Amino acid sequence: MNMEHNLISLGLENVVVAQTDLSLVDGENGLLVYRNHWARDLALHHTFEEVAHLLWYGHLPSAEEAKALHDKLAAERELPAFVKAALDAIPADTEMMSALRTGISLLGTEAFAAWPPTLEQVIALTAKVPTIVAYRYARLQGHEPVAPRTDLGHTANYLYMLKGQEPQPAHVRALDAYLILTQEHGLNASTFAGRVVASTRSDLISSVTAAIGALKGPLHGGAPSEVTEMIEAIGTKENAEPWLRAKLEAGERLMGFGHRVYRTYDPRAKALSTIATELAGDDPWFALAVHVEEVGLRLLKEFKPHRPLNTNVEFYAAAVMRAIGLPDELFTPSFAVSRTVGWCAHILEAAQGKIIRPQSTYTGIMPE
Repeated sequence: MNMEHNLISLGLENVVVAQTDLSLVDGENGLLVYRNHWARDLALHHTFEEVAHLLWYGHLPSAEEAKALHDKLAAERELPAFVKAALDAIPADTEMMSALRTGISLLGTEAFAAWPPTLEQVIALTAKVPTIVAYRYARLQGHEPVAPRTDLGHTANYLYMLKGQEPQPAHVRALDAYLILTQEHGLNASTFAGRVVASTRSDLISSVTAAIGALKGPLHGGAPSEVTEMIEAIGTKENAEPWLRAKLEAGERLMGFGHRVYRTYDPRAKALSTIATELAGDDPWFALAVHVEEVGLRLLKEFKPHRPLNTNVEFYAAAVMRAIGLPDELFTPSFAVSRTVGWCAHILEAAQGKIIRPQSTYTGIMPE
């Protein structure tokens, strides 16, 4: 079947393929809503578990519901022995995201095979993702992996497993805010990949593995580390303008600016900026980051006056990650730790709908 060219939308841009009450992403006005709540307010005033409850159950939890979800997540954190053995066997030069994808795929045993996916499966998987990341990272550093604790919250336990010591409350708060702000973001590439697989009635693990594969791509999940590299290359406030100007004159991108969706200031960046400012105080690296942002925004208006390019979440994600001491190789895996919540919420929705089967337009030559 031939389709009219005026119906084509390459990359499915501006094509609506699903209905959801999980989130609203309004790029023109810089708005992000999770189920009738501003994402910024959730990041500033709630915990990871509370926001996960909102996305999974449809409402913010009572104190009793929040404790119940904490207890369920805590009880599912430990990895099966066969997953640990497989992670140990993966070559050291394998990327963290590839190792995470493998670890998640191995969880696809009978407990995760039931159809349709259940909240019990979702909770069990979400609890294990940070443990996979921390276990693999410890092995790469030549350390014995730190076992998860059941008394800590989701974010605090993640930091504890990564560092092997009780995390600072300020660090937990900063990372919690980041993980909340990246739990859900509409029909981005990884979420769409997960929904497509779920729409075929495949299992939860297969759907999330597909999402991980999409997030692994540098156009989707790799920007925060590139922001860190940019700021470190600039080095000093005095070097910011000549360095950034040279990049723009060469026609290159400034990392951490602009977003596929947002045409105004990324609302997630605003919230993280508030958190990061409280965390970093007089930290020289953070002061440099703020200066780079100011200069970058000014130069982008000069070089691209008709294209709205503003600071995105990756810019301040890099600042937060650096302030709490997480290395670049943990940026995208940490993104996956949070986005698993949103992926799973979408997978639960997609499992109830039609199979996703878009069309393509043939541009080849017809046989005679």
